[in-house]
Amino acid sequence: MDAAAQVETFLQLFASGLIIGCNIGLMCVGLGLIFGIMRVINFAQGDFMTLGMYFGVLFVGAMSAGSGDALLWAMVGALIAGVVFYGVGAAVHAGLIGKVSGIRVLALEDGGHTAQLILTLGISLVIQNGALMVFGSTPVSIATPAAGRAWEIGPLWHGEISIFVNQARGWAALLAVAVALVLAQIMTRTAIGRELKAAADNPTAATYMGIDVNRAHRVAFGIGIALTTVAGVTIATYLPFQPYTGLEFVVLMYAGVVLGGMGSVGGAFWGGLLIGLVQQLSTLVLPIQLQTTAIFGVFLLILLVRPQGLFGRNVERA
Repeated sequence: MDAAAQVETFLQLFASGLIIGCNIGLMCVGLGLIFGIMRVINFAQGDFMTLGMYFGVLFVGAMSAGSGDALLWAMVGALIAGVVFYGVGAAVHAGLIGKVSGIRVLALEDGGHTAQLILTLGISLVIQNGALMVFGSTPVSIATPAAGRAWEIGPLWHGEISIFVNQARGWAALLAVAVALVLAQIMTRTAIGRELKAAADNPTAATYMGIDVNRAHRVAFGIGIALTTVAGVTIATYLPFQPYTGLEFVVLMYAGVVLGGMGSVGGAFWGGLLIGLVQQLSTLVLPIQLQTTAIFGVFLLILLVRPQGLFGRNVERA
């Protein structure tokens, strides 16, 4: 392989990694928000994403039946799914998660973590088996012509190099970045963002300052589920899924959250972006079947150097 072909292959994989990483990053932000503010490890996060994917399939099927741009309806459906699943997340917190988290469990020996793990695992199993009963086990996706089309960047380097970007993945990445930027504005410029940060830093002190910590946690859980659901619907435009797909993604989500730094919402996005890059670039030297191995190899190397993650705070112990 000549130099131009090698450079073209590298740039193609790098571009694919960035685009895929944006979507992984958004779902990591959803999980990172829940953990960073509530300190709850939600094993059902991937399964809520799967429900969002099925919502997207049904929504696009209904809105684009016979005519219409399926990709456009998929992007609209992703935003609507975010709103719908914000309500679902808030309801699940009010009815279940809130009973084993927040101020009421801080005094427990393990901070309620055992009950949280068992509860979220139970929710995960209910969603998986419920989806299997309703939708079956056959993989489905949101059918859109854009999944088979690509934009060409180039020709570059004296006309010898061209980079192709899948249109469905490209639009999904753009929507993911836009939603992440909106969240950043909410967290830094709004009253609810300040309340969420206060509830995360010191829930007891926040309560004394008049902040309803349980409400803040409910909002955080709802937003976290909504973000991951938005990412899920856009991913469904180019990736088939089935009721157990959430299991595959929740591992990547946790890896991204830990890489970015536990408690760092912005770091979670960069952690997901790094996972996408490693996943694609690893195929330069490894078989495609070892992508996950490469991800966790890099994961372990980074944690050896920075145990707190890329953007986590280094807490000095006395």
